[in-house]
Amino acid sequence: MRTGSEPITARSPLRMRLWLGVWGLPWTVSGTIAFALVERPGWAVACGVLFLVVAVDLVLVVRHIRQGPHYQPGRDIPPYEPDHG
Repeated sequence: MRTGSEPITARSPLRMRLWLGVWGLPWTVSGTIAFALVERPGWAVACGVLFLVVAVDLVLVVRHIRQGPHYQPGRDIPPYEPDHG
């Protein structure tokens, strides 16, 4: 719901999520390998699952970034009334 109190300079967190995901990929891969080498299969699986989550998130973030900006109402558009129904 648009309230009219949104910041004028609001930014999307997609680029931050992209770089956090890029930073997280090598950590999850190295964690998976390290735990597999020291024979800790539970932790290796946990890191592997986390790797998959980070990889899927990166795919979605890149997809959203490539879609480009979406329509946002300007300052001349009044706030929407809440739906009370």
